[in-house]
Amino acid sequence: MFLPHISLADLEQTFFSKVLPKTLQLFDNLMYELSIEAKGLTSQNTELCSTVRNLLQTMVQLLETLTGCVRYVCTLQECVPLESIRTLPSSVLYVIKNTFRHCKDSESVYCGHLHLISDLLQAMFKETYSLQKQLMELLDMISMGSASAEDNITDMVSVIHTVLEICSVISNMDHALHANTWKFIIKQSLKHHSLLQCHLKHSDILSGLCKDTLLSFHSCLQLAEQMKVSEIQEGTDLRLFQKTVKLCRFFANSLVHYTKEFLSFFSDSCSQLHQLFLQIYSQLPPSLYAPEILEVHRDEISRVFLVALDPLINQLLPFSPFMEQVLSEKLGLPPEQQLPQCLLLITIMDKLSSQPEEVQTLWNTGKSLSLFSALFFSFQQCSGELSLPVCLPEVISTGQPEVPITLYHYVCVHLCSFIASTLPSHFPQLEYALLDAVLGSSMITSLLAMDSWCFLARYGTAELCAHHVAVIAHLIKSWPSDCYQVSALGVLLRRMLFLMAPDHQAKFARKFLPEEEENLAVWQHVSLKALNPDLRKRVACQLCVAGLARCRQWLNSRRTLGELRPVNTALSVLLAACSFAGDTLEAELQASVLGVLGQFWTFLQAKQVSDEPCLQQTLCLLLHLLEFFIQALDAQLITQVFALQSSLFQLDPPDHVRLAMVDFLSSMGKVFIPQEAQRQVVPQLSGLFASLLADQTWLIHQHTLEAFTHFAEETSHEDVVPQCLNSEETKNKVVSFLAKTRQVEETTEARTERMKQERITCSVQFMKTTRELESTGEPLAKRACHPPSEEQYKAAVGTMEGAVEAVKLLLGKGSPPAWLAVKLEALHTAIAVLRDSVR
Repeated sequence: MFLPHISLADLEQTFFSKVLPKTLQLFDNLMYELSIEAKGLTSQNTELCSTVRNLLQTMVQLLETLTGCVRYVCTLQECVPLESIRTLPSSVLYVIKNTFRHCKDSESVYCGHLHLISDLLQAMFKETYSLQKQLMELLDMISMGSASAEDNITDMVSVIHTVLEICSVISNMDHALHANTWKFIIKQSLKHHSLLQCHLKHSDILSGLCKDTLLSFHSCLQLAEQMKVSEIQEGTDLRLFQKTVKLCRFFANSLVHYTKEFLSFFSDSCSQLHQLFLQIYSQLPPSLYAPEILEVHRDEISRVFLVALDPLINQLLPFSPFMEQVLSEKLGLPPEQQLPQCLLLITIMDKLSSQPEEVQTLWNTGKSLSLFSALFFSFQQCSGELSLPVCLPEVISTGQPEVPITLYHYVCVHLCSFIASTLPSHFPQLEYALLDAVLGSSMITSLLAMDSWCFLARYGTAELCAHHVAVIAHLIKSWPSDCYQVSALGVLLRRMLFLMAPDHQAKFARKFLPEEEENLAVWQHVSLKALNPDLRKRVACQLCVAGLARCRQWLNSRRTLGELRPVNTALSVLLAACSFAGDTLEAELQASVLGVLGQFWTFLQAKQVSDEPCLQQTLCLLLHLLEFFIQALDAQLITQVFALQSSLFQLDPPDHVRLAMVDFLSSMGKVFIPQEAQRQVVPQLSGLFASLLADQTWLIHQHTLEAFTHFAEETSHEDVVPQCLNSEETKNKVVSFLAKTRQVEETTEARTERMKQERITCSVQFMKTTRELESTGEPLAKRACHPPSEEQYKAAVGTMEGAVEAVKLLLGKGSPPAWLAVKLEALHTAIAVLRDSVR
């Protein structure tokens, strides 16, 4: 060759700049001819076959020549100035990229006749591989000083970007080639960091790394699936699996290195990193969407790949754009990425405690959501995984092996651990997130928040617990109406009162005096068992007195439905006192309670109860209270209670009323029904049990089976038991229940698919509700009122009828006041006006 006769300083000007453009022209011509001739290639057309083979042979010789040129330059000196070979890298890379693409597309280019030229294609690939390897060796020798010329920087940036394009071409062709090509990109980017950092397309490089990481990861899973199906755990597939897992580890390490150096340039690329984690987690257990692979392969992926990827999260924690991406309120994740998001947030929580205070502040205060709020929101989306439930490995005790625990348990443990490390300055965000989750529409998310809040009450100071209890009690007291939020706050208050110091409990009782009617709304949610015996007895007595006073006030008034809410609160308080401190109540007080309860049954009407939700609540409370006094009920009261229940059941009452009936029927096993009441009560008792045992709602059906069993074991009216089983189907269900016979269970696969479908339904409903709230800009309850419904008219008329019945009862007990006749005349006139307006 003549290259040894040209000095390095003259190579570019004398040779490369003149010869290489012509070389590329020759290369393009050869490629064009190949693409044309290959279309007609057949084994019968020997002449065309010979032509194609000659073209390929020429291509191989061209590649060999270029490899020789590059190899020679490598021998000249240790450091090669880029300006001395400026045209060489770009020209060679152009050839490499297009040759690899030709090899990759060869199946389609040669129209199924690949076998005729496969040897030469293999030689061409091998020579291109050698050429790339030689060029990378040369580029490693390139010297670029700190004051390198702008042209040199542009050329080196172009080289890296072209090699990046080659990566996308060869991603599925050869593991070693793929890894070495990426290794070159990372190495050169880091080597010339200070010169190139502002010129490189960091988003493209990061995108390529993420894409190829996922590509390799999915290849691992496919190989693992194949081995599970074929039941072959050794041989070629296993070796290929192990190589692919190592390739995944290489990409993970490359991401870690590149991110460490160029993190500040990733502001617009954080969504790719976020998606990388989500897509990986979505394909691994406990995801419902993960492919089924053997545990040994799953462990190897975790041990080799995921461990290498883990440091990337540590690097991203201080980066504000990544925080904003992960905690965004508008991620719009598909169902398969909801659990991965939740697990990612848990991983971040686990790592934050070891981070500097400013990093913790970044995540705990957030920009739109805090980390606490984001976790509760993400947890709420995991309905399918929580319902199954899926399990995750966790070390419960130090020194013990991992055991599987449910997703709920896993999240709760890690959240409580994070709360324990939370800085006091971040408590406002924590308290806001806890309260928001408790008041949310998801029951299981509300429960998680309650569990976490109770942990905070136990882990924190007694004063903090007392403060939180007071805040919750004030919220309950000031809430305008009964709703699920008040119920949730009530459950939390009941639990947290057990965690209060005795002196703080006494202060609570002084702050929310039980004898004051305005505080009954708070005490109805409290379990008096939380109080010490002396305080419990005193509070129970005060609650009973206040509750009885409120009930009597209503019973002795016009008994309007509009005033029934505080009466229901009073009944709830009486129930709390009887249930949790009944043994401390004096006999006289118990008799007073039972006497007041009996008065309610004199005016309750089935139709009115069926139409009025507030009366349904009253009925449920009365039934639960009667359970406490069940053995003290006289024949008349038992007859009234069963008459109302039987009439109401014909009107198809809601589920919560049915459940209250079931509980009351269960307690009837302790009672000997008086002789004078048996003729009427026994058929109604058996009829109610028979109807409830046949209920199609699984919860009521199951509850009734338990209640009936309890009743049958205790009752002295043994002849009633067979009367309750009025069909063969009901008998079989009861027998199966008693024998603890399990029903036919759905398979794990079927259950998983059902959970996926249910999740989609829940997600659609959640999105619909969210859109409605956003479109109005305010809660649905505040939207414009619709015209009155028929039910509202029925409720109003029912109230009027109830008032008339109450006046009748009063007239039967004594002489009316003088003004009553005038008032009734005025009401008569008002009703006549209403009647005329309807006509």
